[in-house]
Amino acid sequence: MSKNKNKIDIVYSTNPDFQYNYENAEENIETLAPGKQKLYISLDKKNRNGKIVTIVSNFIGKQDDLSLLEKTLKTKCGTGGSNKDGEIIIQGDFRDKIEKILNELGYKTIRKG
Repeated sequence: MSKNKNKIDIVYSTNPDFQYNYENAEENIETLAPGKQKLYISLDKKNRNGKIVTIVSNFIGKQDDLSLLEKTLKTKCGTGGSNKDGEIIIQGDFRDKIEKILNELGYKTIRKG
């Protein structure tokens, strides 16, 4: 029954050769090499009770690779964070440190805002 919950687009089809689309179909995206990615670094405090967070956005790749990059940034900054909707959210103002870390890893970075 849980398999049916993952089906998207079509509810029922009489075509015997029909293939359902599943939610995990987007996992076929390959992670681009660090040199080909342009990551945006910005600061945000809206809807966060006045707390400041650093956001790294525009990552193109698999969720596992995004989580690995998030873990690396959290460890080197010594703070908490998460990733959501292709963005890495790091608690605090670490724009300079994150920019330096990402450049050392080979990513191109641009500051936003």
